[in-house]
Parts: sequence; C-alpha cells; structure tokens
Amino acid sequence: MNTPRPNISQSPPVIRQLDDAAINRIAAGEVVERPASAVKELVENALDAGARRITVDYADGGKTLIRVTDDGCGIAPDELPLALSRHATSKIDGSDLLNIHSFGFRGEALPSLGAVGRLSIASRVAGGEAAGITVSGGQMGKVKPAALNGGTIVTLRDLFHATPARLKFMRTDRAEAQAISDVLKRLAMAEPYVGFILRDVSGGGEGRVSFRADAESGDMFDALHGRLARILGSDFANNALRIDATREGLHMTGYAALPTYSRGSAVAQYLFVNGRPVRDRMMIGALRAAYMDVLSRDRHPAAALFIDCDPVLVDVNVHPAKSEVRFRDPGLARGLIVSGLRHALAEAGHRASSTVGQATLGAMRPEQDGGGGAARVYQMDRPSGAARAMAYRAQAPGFAEMAQDYSARVEPVADGAPEKEETAPQDLPQNLPLGAARAHLHENYILAQTADGMVIVDAHAAHERLVYEKLKRQMAETGVAAQALLIPEIVEMAEDDAARLLELADDLARLGLVIEPFGGGAVAVRETPAILGQCDARAMVLDILDELADQGDSMTIRSRIEAILSRVACHGSVRTGRRLQADEMNALLREMEATPHSGQCNHGRPTYVELKLADIERLFGRT
Repeated sequence: MNTPRPNISQSPPVIRQLDDAAINRIAAGEVVERPASAVKELVENALDAGARRITVDYADGGKTLIRVTDDGCGIAPDELPLALSRHATSKIDGSDLLNIHSFGFRGEALPSLGAVGRLSIASRVAGGEAAGITVSGGQMGKVKPAALNGGTIVTLRDLFHATPARLKFMRTDRAEAQAISDVLKRLAMAEPYVGFILRDVSGGGEGRVSFRADAESGDMFDALHGRLARILGSDFANNALRIDATREGLHMTGYAALPTYSRGSAVAQYLFVNGRPVRDRMMIGALRAAYMDVLSRDRHPAAALFIDCDPVLVDVNVHPAKSEVRFRDPGLARGLIVSGLRHALAEAGHRASSTVGQATLGAMRPEQDGGGGAARVYQMDRPSGAARAMAYRAQAPGFAEMAQDYSARVEPVADGAPEKEETAPQDLPQNLPLGAARAHLHENYILAQTADGMVIVDAHAAHERLVYEKLKRQMAETGVAAQALLIPEIVEMAEDDAARLLELADDLARLGLVIEPFGGGAVAVRETPAILGQCDARAMVLDILDELADQGDSMTIRSRIEAILSRVACHGSVRTGRRLQADEMNALLREMEATPHSGQCNHGRPTYVELKLADIERLFGRT
C-alpha cells in the first residue's frame, strides 16, 4: 500500500550541513534531558576542577535558575570562549578514549546548556583576574571583567527557552527538585571528602537549604560511612556491612545492608564505577543475585557499592549522559559483586538488623495520655515506707520456695541436688551473643537472657534456616545428582542463542543439567537435576536463555534447586507446638551463632529479636 508519508518530501532529498546552533540543540537533547541533567554536568565539572566545596542553588525545580558555585581551579579569561565551544575539553587530549580518569571528557555540556538556555560563567584562577562570559540561545557574548575571589560560578537561567517544546515534557517543580536532589546525593556519595550544599531559592532571598553534607575526614571507609549515614540515614549505616573484595584487577568497596534491613523497591541501590554513578542492568542483577538466597522476591537489598579498576578495563563512552558503562569482562565484574557480597553476608553470621528490635519496642511502647504533658511517673519510682516494708517481707525466707512453683525457668533444680560450683562470668551462657534459654513460650518462641538484655527467637524459622544451610553444604560437597532422560529433549532456538547457551554447558552440568549441540540451532537436553523430579526441560532451557539475555548470567537452575531445598528444610525443621527442653533450645542458639545467615529465615524475615535491658526498663518507666 503506497500511502504518501507526510514527513518526507516527495522530491529527491538533498544532503545539507546543519548550522552550529542546530547541532548544539540536537546535542543538548542527548545530554540535557531535564534540570537534574544540567546539575549533574555542572557539578561533575566542578569536581574535575578539584573543588572541595560545591553549592547548588535552583529555583522552580531548576526550570528558571540553576547556579553552581565551586572553589576549584577556575578557568583563565582567554579560555572562556573555548570552554563554550563544542568538543573543547581539558580532561583528555583525544589520543585515548579508554584511559579516562575524569567525570567529563566529551566537551559537550557547556555548549549544550548555552544552546537551550541563558548561560553565564564567572571564573578566576589563582593569581589571575576574574572574568565572565554569557551565551544565550547559542549566541556567545564577549569576555568581560567580573568580581570573584576564586573558583567558578556557572548560572543557567530559563532552561529550554530556546526549545520551548521540551518544557511541555517537564514534570512538576517538586518532581524536578527531587531529581536534582537525587543526582547531587549520588555525587556526594562518590566524593565524601567534598562538601555539598543544595539550596532552593524559589521566590528570591537566601532560600532554603534542602541538603547539606559537610566534608568527611578519616580513612576512606570512615569517610564513606559518615557520608552514607548523612544521606541514607543512621539506620542504614548501623545495619550495613563493610565490603572490600578484589578479583583480577577489579576492586569493590562500599557498604551493603543486612538482609533484614531490606526495602520494598530498589530505591536504595547505588552503584559506582571509578567514582562515577551508573545505572547498569548487569550490576543491578548481580546485586539481586547476591541476596537471592536470603531475601524474598518482593524485597530489595540496600547497598552503595564502588568498583574501581584500570580505566582501560571499562568503557564509559557508551551513552551521552555517561550513566552506562561496559566492562571488558562483564562476567568478572558480576562474579566480584556476587562473591564479595555473599562472603560479607556469610561473615555477618547470625547478625540481624537493629531496626527489628526497634520496631518491636515501638509495638510494645505504652500509650501516652492525650494531654502531651510530661511522662508519667510510676509509684514504684518513689516507694513509701509501707511499700518498702512489704517488699522486704516478700523477700524473706519462704518466699523464694513459694515462687519456685510459678517459675518459668527451663532448668529446674532437683530437690536435694548438690549446688553447682560457681561459674566464671566469661563462661556463663548469657555472655554469648544469643544468651541462655530461659523459657519456651507458646511452644514456638525461645526467650533467652543475654548479658545486657533478652532475645526472642522464632524456633521454627531459625531451625528452618539451619537445616537449609546444612542441605546446601551437603549439596556443595557431593554435587547435584542428575537423572538421564529416556528420550533426550530437543529444543530449537536461534543459532546465536544456542551458542550462548552452550558456552555455559560446563557450569550447567555441575548443577545437573547436561546439554549438547544437536545441529543448527538445536540443543539436546540429556540430563536434568534429579531433585527437581519431573520437570519441563524445554521451558527451563528457554528461561535460562531469557535470563542470559537480560542479565548476562543465569541463576534459574540454582534458584529452583535452592527453592526445593528450602521446602525440604521447612518440613524438616522443628514444628510449632512442640515443647523444647532446655538443652535443645541452648543447642539451637549455639548453632545459630555458628551458622551464616541464621539471622533471617529462608524468606528474609528475622529469626530473632534482641531487646536491650535499658530499652526494656525505659518501657516500664525505670529510667
């Protein structure tokens, strides 16, 4: 059907050379998507200039004003016009696009911003005179003297005034301001030794500081921990594990939260490559794979991870916004993330996040009177003489014997039994991390006493994790048994898909799935994991292919096997309703202390809650 196409002329097309203004506007469409993109480019320029303090002011979500002030090295007056020219940069010389050590290197940000807004730059180098220049809609003005002590001030007004159609795609001022804040916080994580201030000056005046992060001190891990506490909150900092792993030229550092400190979405995942914030699908998939065994599918880990390597091992010249990277060996980077995080989680042992105990205390906290007055003072805080006398009589000989009939102790003392020798304080069970069992409540919950509080353990969930970890160790030692198919399953696919799948044949064989080529794009499935029983081999192979295309690796078989092991562990663990003896409960506590991941069950829920004695006393008004 030959229907005329309205956007294409019917006459023979003529090739034209676009003018610089059109070229800059096209480039701006790639580099500057919204006000947050402009802030990102300008702040990265400030960091490349060696700034130690950066202030960002914006108005109306950045649509009418963006101003970035830094104390960097500045720009010489005779270089200001060149800085506004396309592909002019001080970051690289153009001889090697893989050996990049700076945030920026394209030389497109400033001319792109000048093409779609009203841009002005005032700068001063050490020992030189301050100068400024303006550009509006791509038209550059002359260099003029300016008043400035040092550093650079870049002011961008009326963003997209030269391309008003783009303004229709802007979101609300609040949404754009939130995007600016998110960009600045990511850059602040990457540079903990630099101070950042974000200020909303809508309506004029001094404005309102919406974010402030002073420069941190100390070593790299201490500085990063302080910066993450400032940005992500003290809960994350208190429940995050230090990450430090190396593999074949790649070095990963950062902090990752405990599984019991998880989020309902992936909003707390921050990834950096050579200090550059990135949004890489492969890295996000690796982060999720590392937590696959300790989180349910509807929960997401929280982490801030930094991968550093020789710049030649990663290509950052993939996207105009430089938010995507491409590793020379993606499998190496993915393996580093997965193994590094799993090692750190295993070293955490039975540890669970402190927020679990805080939530428990919040649920137990007594209601306050509606008057909003001072906290209630209980009578026991100032006992009368008569009350003291009654208390002394209650503690007289005979009361202790009466109380034994009502005791909840799980270690009864037989009549006439000889007294045990006094145990050294360091040998007492309550001095161990999970303490000594004192009671079994509702035939499921173990109440244990620690040196400075108490622990409540969900015995079924804890034993389920212990059995699951034992089954996994046995599988790792003996391998995954495979069952041969009477008639091999032939799976047809594209030749490139078959080649990608056959590259993993050895890895799949270790998991019990044996495949081999069958000519063309066909693959023959000879054996499947025995633990899966009767399974659809064709559907499983196609699922593996989809996962390879999406994440570059596949965890399909392993996840299915581990799901079955988890179900076996659930049925093989101690059931709710069974009364446990003292030695059984203490043995369970000791095994939890020695088993990795025992702080959460197979579904990511906590297996125990720890309550500090000081918090408990505060509940009863004893402070």
